[in-house]
Amino acid sequence: MDRGAAALNDRRVPVQRPPILLLAFIVFIDLCGIGLIIPVVPSLVVRLTGASLDQAAVLGGVLLLAYAAAQFAFAPLIGGLSDRYGRRPVLIWVLVALGFDYIVMAFAPSFWWLLAGRIISGVMGASFAPANSCIADAVPEGERGRAFGILGAGGAAGFVAGPAIGGLLVELDPRAPFLAAAALALAAALASMAVLRETLPPERRRAFSLTRANPFGSLIRFRASPVVRGFLLTILTVQVAAQVNIAVWPYYTALRFGWTPGAIGASVAVFGVSIALAQGLLAGWLFARFGEARAGIAVLLIGVADYTLIAFADTAIQLFVLISAGALTYIVWPAMQAMMTRVTPEDAQGELQGAITSTMAFGSIIGPPVMSGVFIAFSDKAGPMLPGAPYLLAAALLLVAAAQFMRAAGRSKPGAPSP
Repeated sequence: MDRGAAALNDRRVPVQRPPILLLAFIVFIDLCGIGLIIPVVPSLVVRLTGASLDQAAVLGGVLLLAYAAAQFAFAPLIGGLSDRYGRRPVLIWVLVALGFDYIVMAFAPSFWWLLAGRIISGVMGASFAPANSCIADAVPEGERGRAFGILGAGGAAGFVAGPAIGGLLVELDPRAPFLAAAALALAAALASMAVLRETLPPERRRAFSLTRANPFGSLIRFRASPVVRGFLLTILTVQVAAQVNIAVWPYYTALRFGWTPGAIGASVAVFGVSIALAQGLLAGWLFARFGEARAGIAVLLIGVADYTLIAFADTAIQLFVLISAGALTYIVWPAMQAMMTRVTPEDAQGELQGAITSTMAFGSIIGPPVMSGVFIAFSDKAGPMLPGAPYLLAAALLLVAAAQFMRAAGRSKPGAPSP
Protein backbone atom coordinates (compact mmCIF):
# COMPACT_ATOMS: atom_id res chain seq x y z
CA MET A 1 0.00 0.00 0.00
CA ASP A 2 2.81 2.43 0.89
CA ARG A 3 4.68 2.10 -2.42
CA GLY A 4 1.46 2.30 -4.38
CA ALA A 5 0.58 5.49 -2.55
CA ALA A 6 3.95 7.00 -3.40
CA ALA A 7 3.42 6.16 -7.05
CA LEU A 8 0.00 7.76 -7.00
CA ASN A 9 1.39 10.90 -5.42
CA ASP A 10 4.06 11.10 -8.10
CA ARG A 11 1.25 11.33 -10.69
CA ARG A 12 -0.64 13.96 -8.70
CA VAL A 13 -2.62 16.27 -10.99
CA PRO A 14 -2.43 19.88 -9.76
CA VAL A 15 -5.62 21.15 -8.17
CA GLN A 16 -6.52 24.52 -6.72
CA ARG A 17 -4.96 25.15 -3.33
CA PRO A 18 -7.70 25.24 -0.66
CA PRO A 19 -8.27 28.35 1.49
CA ILE A 20 -6.48 27.14 4.61
CA LEU A 21 -7.84 29.90 6.82
CA LEU A 22 -11.41 28.97 5.87
CA LEU A 23 -10.71 25.34 6.73
CA ALA A 24 -9.20 26.47 10.03
CA PHE A 25 -12.38 28.46 10.67
CA ILE A 26 -14.46 25.33 10.05
CA VAL A 27 -12.39 23.42 12.61
CA PHE A 28 -12.75 26.43 14.92
CA ILE A 29 -16.53 26.12 14.53
CA ASP A 30 -16.43 22.47 15.58
CA LEU A 31 -14.54 23.12 18.81
CA CYS A 32 -16.20 26.46 19.53
CA GLY A 33 -19.64 24.91 19.11
CA ILE A 34 -18.79 22.25 21.67
CA GLY A 35 -17.43 24.83 24.10
CA LEU A 36 -20.27 27.31 23.65
CA ILE A 37 -22.79 24.98 25.24
CA ILE A 38 -20.60 23.74 28.12
CA PRO A 39 -21.66 26.56 30.50
CA VAL A 40 -25.37 26.02 29.84
CA VAL A 41 -25.51 22.21 30.05
CA PRO A 42 -25.76 21.90 33.88
CA SER A 43 -28.65 24.34 34.26
CA LEU A 44 -30.35 23.04 31.11
CA VAL A 45 -30.22 19.43 32.30
CA VAL A 46 -31.62 20.47 35.69
CA ARG A 47 -34.45 22.37 34.00
CA LEU A 48 -35.32 19.53 31.61
CA THR A 49 -35.11 16.68 34.13
CA GLY A 50 -35.68 18.21 37.55
CA ALA A 51 -32.51 16.43 38.72
CA SER A 52 -30.23 17.74 41.45
CA LEU A 53 -26.93 19.33 40.43
CA ASP A 54 -24.89 16.21 41.21
CA GLN A 55 -27.31 14.07 39.19
CA ALA A 56 -27.09 16.63 36.38
CA ALA A 57 -23.32 16.18 36.37
CA VAL A 58 -23.81 12.47 35.68
CA LEU A 59 -26.26 13.22 32.86
CA GLY A 60 -23.84 15.82 31.50
CA GLY A 61 -21.21 13.08 31.37
CA VAL A 62 -23.66 10.96 29.38
CA LEU A 63 -23.98 13.78 26.85
CA LEU A 64 -20.19 14.01 26.48
CA LEU A 65 -19.89 10.25 26.09
CA ALA A 66 -22.66 10.18 23.48
CA TYR A 67 -20.90 12.87 21.45
CA ALA A 68 -17.55 11.05 21.51
CA ALA A 69 -19.15 7.67 20.73
CA ALA A 70 -21.01 9.10 17.73
CA GLN A 71 -17.82 10.70 16.42
CA PHE A 72 -15.97 7.41 16.86
CA ALA A 73 -18.64 5.50 14.92
CA PHE A 74 -19.33 7.94 12.10
CA ALA A 75 -16.05 9.74 11.33
CA PRO A 76 -15.00 7.00 8.86
CA LEU A 77 -18.42 7.27 7.19
CA ILE A 78 -18.04 11.02 6.66
CA GLY A 79 -14.49 10.52 5.42
CA GLY A 80 -15.58 7.74 3.05
CA LEU A 81 -18.40 9.85 1.63
CA SER A 82 -15.92 12.65 0.92
CA ASP A 83 -13.71 10.15 -0.97
CA ARG A 84 -16.74 9.24 -3.12
CA TYR A 85 -18.55 12.55 -3.65
CA GLY A 86 -15.82 15.11 -3.00
CA ARG A 87 -14.83 17.24 -0.03
CA ARG A 88 -16.87 20.36 -0.75
CA PRO A 89 -20.43 18.92 -0.85
CA VAL A 90 -19.87 16.69 2.18
CA LEU A 91 -18.35 19.54 4.18
CA ILE A 92 -21.20 21.92 3.29
CA TRP A 93 -23.96 19.44 4.13
CA VAL A 94 -22.31 18.49 7.40
CA LEU A 95 -22.11 22.14 8.46
CA VAL A 96 -25.73 22.80 7.47
CA ALA A 97 -26.91 19.74 9.40
CA LEU A 98 -24.82 20.80 12.39
CA GLY A 99 -26.37 24.28 12.33
CA PHE A 100 -29.94 22.96 12.33
CA ASP A 101 -29.05 20.42 15.00
CA TYR A 102 -27.96 23.21 17.35
CA ILE A 103 -31.30 24.95 16.71
CA VAL A 104 -33.14 21.76 17.66
CA MET A 105 -31.11 21.50 20.87
CA ALA A 106 -31.86 25.14 21.70
CA PHE A 107 -35.56 24.30 21.90
CA ALA A 108 -35.27 20.70 23.14
CA PRO A 109 -38.38 19.89 25.22
CA SER A 110 -36.76 16.99 27.10
CA PHE A 111 -33.41 15.48 28.01
CA TRP A 112 -33.88 12.79 25.36
CA TRP A 113 -34.16 15.42 22.65
CA LEU A 114 -30.97 16.96 23.96
CA LEU A 115 -29.24 13.58 23.96
CA ALA A 116 -30.35 12.91 20.38
CA GLY A 117 -29.03 16.34 19.43
CA ARG A 118 -25.63 15.61 20.97
CA ILE A 119 -25.43 12.31 19.09
CA ILE A 120 -26.17 14.10 15.81
CA SER A 121 -23.59 16.75 16.73
CA GLY A 122 -21.03 13.99 17.21
CA VAL A 123 -21.82 12.60 13.77
CA MET A 124 -21.61 15.99 12.09
CA GLY A 125 -18.64 17.05 14.21
CA ALA A 126 -16.63 14.64 12.07
CA SER A 127 -16.18 17.53 9.60
CA PHE A 128 -12.52 17.29 10.64
CA ALA A 129 -12.19 14.46 8.12
CA PRO A 130 -13.14 16.29 4.89
CA ALA A 131 -11.50 19.53 6.08
CA ASN A 132 -8.16 17.81 6.68
CA SER A 133 -8.58 15.83 3.46
CA CYS A 134 -8.59 19.11 1.50
CA ILE A 135 -5.06 19.69 2.81
CA ALA A 136 -3.95 16.19 1.82
CA ASP A 137 -5.46 16.64 -1.67
CA ALA A 138 -4.01 19.97 -2.72
CA VAL A 139 -1.16 21.12 -0.46
CA PRO A 140 2.36 20.01 -1.49
CA GLU A 141 3.88 17.35 0.73
CA GLY A 142 6.54 19.62 2.19
CA GLU A 143 3.94 22.15 3.33
CA ARG A 144 1.26 19.84 4.71
CA GLY A 145 2.61 19.72 8.26
CA ARG A 146 2.38 23.51 8.53
CA ALA A 147 -1.13 23.49 7.02
CA PHE A 148 -2.34 20.79 9.40
CA GLY A 149 -0.85 22.85 12.23
CA ILE A 150 -2.91 25.88 11.21
CA LEU A 151 -6.07 23.77 11.28
CA GLY A 152 -5.07 22.51 14.72
CA ALA A 153 -4.57 26.09 15.84
CA GLY A 154 -8.11 26.87 14.71
CA GLY A 155 -9.39 24.03 16.86
CA ALA A 156 -7.39 25.23 19.88
CA ALA A 157 -8.74 28.76 19.43
CA GLY A 158 -12.28 27.36 19.41
CA PHE A 159 -11.48 25.38 22.55
CA VAL A 160 -10.63 28.67 24.30
CA ALA A 161 -13.28 30.92 22.79
CA GLY A 162 -16.27 28.58 23.05
CA PRO A 163 -16.70 28.37 26.84
CA ALA A 164 -15.87 32.05 27.27
CA ILE A 165 -18.49 33.18 24.75
CA GLY A 166 -20.99 30.63 25.99
CA GLY A 167 -20.57 31.86 29.55
CA LEU A 168 -21.44 35.39 28.47
CA LEU A 169 -24.37 34.40 26.26
CA VAL A 170 -26.05 32.18 28.83
CA GLU A 171 -26.57 35.27 30.98
CA LEU A 172 -28.78 36.67 28.21
CA ASP A 173 -30.81 33.53 27.56
CA PRO A 174 -30.24 29.78 28.18
CA ARG A 175 -30.84 29.11 24.49
CA ALA A 176 -28.42 31.77 23.26
CA PRO A 177 -25.25 29.58 23.21
CA PHE A 178 -26.99 26.97 21.05
CA LEU A 179 -28.28 29.61 18.66
CA ALA A 180 -24.83 31.20 18.47
CA ALA A 181 -23.30 27.80 17.65
CA ALA A 182 -25.97 27.32 14.95
CA ALA A 183 -25.20 30.72 13.46
CA LEU A 184 -21.47 29.95 13.31
CA ALA A 185 -22.04 26.57 11.63
CA LEU A 186 -24.41 28.02 9.02
CA ALA A 187 -22.04 30.94 8.40
CA ALA A 188 -19.21 28.46 7.77
CA ALA A 189 -21.48 26.58 5.34
CA LEU A 190 -22.24 29.77 3.42
CA ALA A 191 -18.56 30.72 3.35
CA SER A 192 -17.72 27.26 2.01
CA MET A 193 -20.32 27.61 -0.74
CA ALA A 194 -18.85 30.96 -1.77
CA VAL A 195 -15.11 30.33 -1.42
CA LEU A 196 -14.25 26.64 -1.19
CA ARG A 197 -13.48 24.81 -4.43
CA GLU A 198 -13.41 21.06 -4.80
CA THR A 199 -9.96 19.55 -4.13
CA LEU A 200 -10.73 15.96 -5.15
CA PRO A 201 -11.37 15.70 -8.92
CA PRO A 202 -13.62 12.88 -10.19
CA GLU A 203 -10.75 10.81 -11.55
CA ARG A 204 -9.28 10.45 -8.04
CA ARG A 205 -12.49 9.30 -6.35
CA ARG A 206 -13.39 5.75 -5.39
CA ALA A 207 -16.59 3.78 -4.97
CA PHE A 208 -18.21 4.05 -1.57
CA SER A 209 -17.97 0.90 0.54
CA LEU A 210 -19.95 0.54 3.75
CA THR A 211 -17.62 -2.23 4.90
CA ARG A 212 -14.78 0.33 4.93
CA ALA A 213 -16.85 3.30 6.15
CA ASN A 214 -16.83 2.28 9.80
CA PRO A 215 -14.15 2.32 12.53
CA PHE A 216 -13.34 -1.37 12.29
CA GLY A 217 -13.41 -1.55 8.51
CA SER A 218 -11.08 1.42 8.14
CA LEU A 219 -8.67 0.04 10.73
CA ILE A 220 -8.60 -3.31 8.92
CA ARG A 221 -7.95 -1.43 5.70
CA PHE A 222 -4.98 0.48 7.12
CA ARG A 223 -3.57 -2.58 8.85
CA ALA A 224 -1.73 -3.24 5.58
CA SER A 225 0.29 -0.05 6.07
CA PRO A 226 2.80 -0.32 8.92
CA VAL A 227 3.25 3.46 8.86
CA VAL A 228 -0.43 4.35 9.22
CA ARG A 229 -1.03 1.48 11.65
CA GLY A 230 1.86 2.65 13.83
CA PHE A 231 0.80 6.27 13.84
CA LEU A 232 -2.83 5.42 14.61
CA LEU A 233 -1.62 3.47 17.63
CA THR A 234 0.50 6.48 18.61
CA ILE A 235 -2.51 8.78 18.22
CA LEU A 236 -4.56 6.59 20.54
CA THR A 237 -1.81 6.55 23.19
CA VAL A 238 -1.26 10.32 23.02
CA GLN A 239 -5.00 11.02 23.12
CA VAL A 240 -5.51 8.90 26.24
CA ALA A 241 -2.63 10.75 27.91
CA ALA A 242 -4.05 14.13 26.88
CA GLN A 243 -7.33 13.38 28.64
CA VAL A 244 -5.57 14.05 31.95
CA ASN A 245 -6.04 17.76 31.24
CA ILE A 246 -9.76 17.30 30.61
CA ALA A 247 -10.62 14.88 33.39
CA VAL A 248 -8.19 15.77 36.18
CA TRP A 249 -6.80 19.30 35.82
CA PRO A 250 -9.69 21.18 37.53
CA TYR A 251 -9.75 18.74 40.46
CA TYR A 252 -5.97 18.49 40.79
CA THR A 253 -5.47 22.25 40.92
CA ALA A 254 -8.38 22.73 43.33
CA LEU A 255 -7.17 20.00 45.69
CA ARG A 256 -3.45 20.74 45.57
CA PHE A 257 -3.47 24.54 45.30
CA GLY A 258 -6.99 25.59 46.24
CA TRP A 259 -7.63 27.23 42.89
CA THR A 260 -10.98 28.91 42.31
CA PRO A 261 -13.08 28.29 39.16
CA GLY A 262 -11.79 31.62 37.84
CA ALA A 263 -8.16 30.56 38.21
CA ILE A 264 -8.88 27.19 36.64
CA GLY A 265 -10.62 28.87 33.71
CA ALA A 266 -7.68 31.24 33.24
CA SER A 267 -5.24 28.32 33.19
CA VAL A 268 -7.33 26.49 30.59
CA ALA A 269 -7.36 29.65 28.45
CA VAL A 270 -3.58 29.94 28.73
CA PHE A 271 -3.26 26.30 27.72
CA GLY A 272 -5.53 26.70 24.69
CA VAL A 273 -3.77 29.86 23.49
CA SER A 274 -0.41 28.12 23.89
CA ILE A 275 -1.60 25.19 21.76
CA ALA A 276 -2.84 27.58 19.07
CA LEU A 277 0.50 29.39 18.97
CA ALA A 278 2.49 26.15 18.98
CA GLN A 279 0.52 24.54 16.15
CA GLY A 280 -0.19 27.67 14.14
CA LEU A 281 3.20 29.40 14.31
CA LEU A 282 5.92 27.14 15.66
CA ALA A 283 5.02 23.84 13.99
CA GLY A 284 5.69 25.03 10.44
CA TRP A 285 9.09 26.43 11.39
CA LEU A 286 10.11 23.25 13.21
CA PHE A 287 9.02 21.03 10.32
CA ALA A 288 10.90 23.14 7.77
CA ARG A 289 14.08 23.17 9.87
CA PHE A 290 14.15 19.67 11.37
CA GLY A 291 11.47 17.64 9.55
CA GLU A 292 8.28 16.17 10.98
CA ALA A 293 9.93 13.02 12.36
CA ARG A 294 12.59 14.73 14.50
CA ALA A 295 10.21 17.49 15.60
CA GLY A 296 7.57 14.92 16.57
CA ILE A 297 9.84 12.82 18.75
CA ALA A 298 11.28 15.94 20.38
CA VAL A 299 7.91 17.35 21.44
CA LEU A 300 6.77 13.98 22.77
CA LEU A 301 9.85 13.81 25.00
CA ILE A 302 9.18 17.38 26.12
CA GLY A 303 5.70 16.20 27.07
CA VAL A 304 7.13 13.35 29.16
CA ALA A 305 9.23 15.81 31.17
CA ASP A 306 6.41 18.34 31.39
CA TYR A 307 3.80 15.94 32.78
CA THR A 308 6.32 14.59 35.28
CA LEU A 309 7.08 18.08 36.55
CA ILE A 310 3.38 18.96 36.80
CA ALA A 311 2.87 15.97 39.08
CA PHE A 312 5.32 17.47 41.60
CA ALA A 313 4.81 21.23 41.03
CA ASP A 314 4.90 23.37 44.16
CA THR A 315 3.58 26.76 43.06
CA ALA A 316 0.93 28.23 40.78
CA ILE A 317 3.61 30.03 38.75
CA GLN A 318 5.29 26.71 38.03
CA LEU A 319 1.99 25.27 36.83
CA PHE A 320 1.30 28.15 34.45
CA VAL A 321 4.80 27.81 32.97
CA LEU A 322 4.45 24.05 32.66
CA ILE A 323 1.04 24.06 30.96
CA SER A 324 2.36 26.61 28.46
CA ALA A 325 5.40 24.44 27.71
CA GLY A 326 3.23 21.32 27.56
CA ALA A 327 1.37 22.78 24.59
CA LEU A 328 4.46 22.01 22.49
CA THR A 329 3.49 18.33 22.66
CA TYR A 330 0.48 19.05 20.45
CA ILE A 331 2.84 19.73 17.53
CA VAL A 332 3.03 15.96 17.15
CA TRP A 333 -0.51 15.87 15.70
CA PRO A 334 0.19 17.74 12.42
CA ALA A 335 3.52 15.90 12.16
CA MET A 336 1.78 12.51 12.19
CA GLN A 337 -0.97 13.67 9.84
CA ALA A 338 1.55 14.91 7.28
CA MET A 339 3.56 11.67 7.36
CA MET A 340 0.45 9.49 7.07
CA THR A 341 -0.93 11.35 4.06
CA ARG A 342 2.27 10.65 2.12
CA VAL A 343 1.82 6.88 2.27
CA THR A 344 -1.95 6.85 1.66
CA PRO A 345 -3.49 6.64 -1.84
CA GLU A 346 -5.17 9.77 -3.16
CA ASP A 347 -8.58 8.11 -3.22
CA ALA A 348 -8.38 7.15 0.48
CA GLN A 349 -7.35 10.42 2.12
CA GLY A 350 -10.86 10.98 3.48
CA GLU A 351 -10.88 7.45 4.84
CA LEU A 352 -7.55 8.14 6.54
CA GLN A 353 -8.78 11.36 8.16
CA GLY A 354 -11.93 9.55 9.29
CA ALA A 355 -9.79 6.84 10.89
CA ILE A 356 -7.70 9.50 12.65
CA THR A 357 -10.80 11.28 13.99
CA SER A 358 -12.34 7.97 15.06
CA THR A 359 -9.16 6.96 16.90
CA MET A 360 -9.04 10.30 18.70
CA ALA A 361 -12.68 9.93 19.71
CA PHE A 362 -11.99 6.46 21.10
CA GLY A 363 -9.17 7.90 23.17
CA SER A 364 -11.58 10.56 24.44
CA ILE A 365 -13.95 7.79 25.56
CA ILE A 366 -11.51 5.61 27.48
CA GLY A 367 -9.12 8.32 28.72
CA PRO A 368 -11.30 10.25 31.21
CA PRO A 369 -12.42 7.26 33.33
CA VAL A 370 -8.85 5.95 33.45
CA MET A 371 -7.39 9.29 34.54
CA SER A 372 -10.23 10.03 36.95
CA GLY A 373 -9.89 6.59 38.49
CA VAL A 374 -6.17 7.08 39.13
CA PHE A 375 -6.83 10.52 40.63
CA ILE A 376 -9.45 9.12 43.01
CA ALA A 377 -7.21 6.23 44.03
CA PHE A 378 -4.33 8.54 44.93
CA SER A 379 -6.36 11.40 46.42
CA ASP A 380 -8.41 9.34 48.86
CA LYS A 381 -7.36 9.46 52.51
CA ALA A 382 -7.66 5.67 52.61
CA GLY A 383 -4.74 5.24 50.20
CA PRO A 384 -1.39 6.84 49.32
CA MET A 385 -1.70 10.61 48.78
CA LEU A 386 -0.29 11.59 45.41
CA PRO A 387 -2.86 13.64 43.47
CA GLY A 388 -0.35 14.16 40.67
CA ALA A 389 -0.35 10.41 39.92
CA PRO A 390 -2.50 10.78 36.76
CA TYR A 391 0.17 13.07 35.31
CA LEU A 392 2.81 10.44 35.99
CA LEU A 393 0.62 7.94 34.13
CA ALA A 394 0.27 10.44 31.26
CA ALA A 395 4.06 10.89 31.19
CA ALA A 396 4.52 7.12 30.98
CA LEU A 397 1.99 6.92 28.13
CA LEU A 398 3.83 9.65 26.21
CA LEU A 399 7.07 7.71 26.65
CA VAL A 400 5.35 4.69 25.11
CA ALA A 401 4.01 6.96 22.36
CA ALA A 402 7.52 8.22 21.64
CA ALA A 403 8.68 4.65 21.05
CA GLN A 404 5.66 3.97 18.81
CA PHE A 405 6.30 7.20 16.92
CA MET A 406 9.97 6.37 16.29
CA ARG A 407 9.05 2.94 14.95
CA ALA A 408 6.36 4.29 12.60
CA ALA A 409 8.54 7.20 11.45
CA GLY A 410 11.40 4.81 10.69
CA ARG A 411 9.12 2.80 8.44
CA SER A 412 8.02 5.94 6.59
CA LYS A 413 11.53 6.71 5.31
CA PRO A 414 12.26 6.07 1.63
CA GLY A 415 13.58 2.56 1.20
CA ALA A 416 12.13 1.33 4.48
CA PRO A 417 10.77 -2.23 4.32
CA SER A 418 7.10 -2.55 3.42
CA PRO A 419 4.96 -5.70 3.64
